[in-house]
Amino acid sequence: MAKRDASQAELATLPLCNGSSLRKAFRRITQLYGAILEPSGLLHSQHSLLAHIERTGRPTMSELANDLVLERSALTHNIRPLERAGLVELVKDEADQRSRRVVLTDAGIQKLAESKALWTVAHERFERLYGVEKAALLRGLLAEIYSDEFADAFTAES
Repeated sequence: MAKRDASQAELATLPLCNGSSLRKAFRRITQLYGAILEPSGLLHSQHSLLAHIERTGRPTMSELANDLVLERSALTHNIRPLERAGLVELVKDEADQRSRRVVLTDAGIQKLAESKALWTVAHERFERLYGVEKAALLRGLLAEIYSDEFADAFTAES
């Protein structure tokens, strides 16, 4: 079903806009993963944010925004509901009092553990239907696109 490759005729009918295609894929994945994560009470974006904070330890807001390829204001917008829910806390950076570090609270660690079990279901379903090798290739290709090196090369041609 989902594992078959598109024919050349089908490929010729696909939209030519890379941005539009990526946004459509992003919205679809958000819907699919979000439906599975729903019992946790977290949106897919919130789960991803908590998981990234866990992986990186105690990132500053700037480090986190850079890692997630987000404007700092967009990150603040996404952090606030998690902070209100008591899942994260913003604490002063001991080395630089002007900076704030994002820290998972005990409740955040617990909520992340709960949502990880659901995320695993979504991740394994995606890989089963799309294919493990294709999924790994896709992540690699996307990582190239969201890299700073690609952004630098793209903007250098302006």
